Amino acid sequence: MHEKDAKFLEESFKKYYFEHFDLIRTPPNPQMREFGYQKFNSGMNRHISLKSDKELHLMLMTNIPSDVYCSNARYSFPNLPMAEKDWQGADLIFDIDAKDLNLPCRTGHTCKICTDCKNVFLAEPQCPACNSTKHEKTSVLCTDCISAAKNEVRKLIAILVTDLGIKKDDIAIYFSGNEGFHIYVTNSEYEKLESRERSDLVDYIMFKGVMPETFGAKASDFTKSKFPDLDEKGWPGRMAKELFGSKSNRAKVSKQLISEGYLALKKRIDALQKSIGVQIDPNVTIDVHRIFRLGGTINSKSGLTKMACSDIAKFNPGVDACLIDGDAVAVTASCPVTFKLKNKKFGPYKKDRVEIPKYAAVYMLCKGYATLS
Repeated sequence: MHEKDAKFLEESFKKYYFEHFDLIRTPPNPQMREFGYQKFNSGMNRHISLKSDKELHLMLMTNIPSDVYCSNARYSFPNLPMAEKDWQGADLIFDIDAKDLNLPCRTGHTCKICTDCKNVFLAEPQCPACNSTKHEKTSVLCTDCISAAKNEVRKLIAILVTDLGIKKDDIAIYFSGNEGFHIYVTNSEYEKLESRERSDLVDYIMFKGVMPETFGAKASDFTKSKFPDLDEKGWPGRMAKELFGSKSNRAKVSKQLISEGYLALKKRIDALQKSIGVQIDPNVTIDVHRIFRLGGTINSKSGLTKMACSDIAKFNPGVDACLIDGDAVAVTASCPVTFKLKNKKFGPYKKDRVEIPKYAAVYMLCKGYATLS
């Protein structure tokens, strides 16, 4: 990133942090957490110990980071190297990212940025400006993608509450600051689970590796299979709803399933994995030493805030998480797609010099679509 652009973003982030300290809080037991931060055009600083909101705010104003992180784990000695921290447990955290849902709309709001010349383009296999095949992909906010991610959140919450017995009051939902959501589970019996046990939990939530026997199939004599009822709890009941639709169809569909055979049922179950399983990033949940973006801080990939969502149905990230001010800023923009922030449409731009609100300028600078004029 150009130095003048990095300086502008740093000043914008500093103003945000000064004006929005009320959104930024240390988690429970802050003295046991590892904090970290990154600055623009610089590396990561980890193994930091903070004991209060006051210390956190001082760190923000002193260092003006591009990104701020906090561990899901609790340690006896959070400021020591990893092998010496003495792990004491970790919050259960799930990451749902719209890009992992692979929706057909993504081709219409995803851009490529040439690694060599920084040209921004769409679907071409190589850069139209320099013919390089090296590029990075970035994308802008999309209503369809956010709606699909919200649906995955709802599916996850249902499983956490009904299958795992977690209280709704112990579940917190955050918009990630880019294109997804982070779901935190605190004060639960699952905090002491280590990576291998969390991997099993992830498989359950994602509906992975499920065999027909789970739903009453008998491989040795498939004609004697007894499939679950629609009102059964957990995956048996969900699968019954998918297979039968209603109680009145159960007998008829059961006969059809038996006539089709064991392998046909297994194919049906495999095909349903993505539609009824929750599409979470398994690596995030399994990692008990990961540091996560701190709630209330800015995501440097977008300039949007990682925001708590009290009502996910009504939450609009382009409005509710867009908290940079609207002062006019002149930029040279190369953005071949359109996007909306604060209900205002921007783009497409083709190396155009435009004067736009600061929040839109910050968004495009963070995405790599613009530079200060």
